[in-house]
Amino acid sequence: MTDERNEGMGGGRVAADELRLLIERAERLEEEKKGISDDIKDVMAEAKSRGYDAKAIKKIMAIRKKKKEEYQEEEAILETYMHALGML
Repeated sequence: MTDERNEGMGGGRVAADELRLLIERAERLEEEKKGISDDIKDVMAEAKSRGYDAKAIKKIMAIRKKKKEEYQEEEAILETYMHALGML
């Protein structure tokens, strides 16, 4: 008789210890991610308390992640669309 805990959904054998370790590792990373997310919120709250606009800071962070050419292309397309809609 086989141990049901070692049977995968497809009927294959699963190394329970290996699976448990992977899950525990992912859980630890989720906790770290939550901690980092909380730290970022704290930084944004500090920026806001000092008179900075948190939305603008987040936008700048998103822009800085992109390559210069990618950002310039996005801006050109946005400007074209806005002009077509009479927004400029």
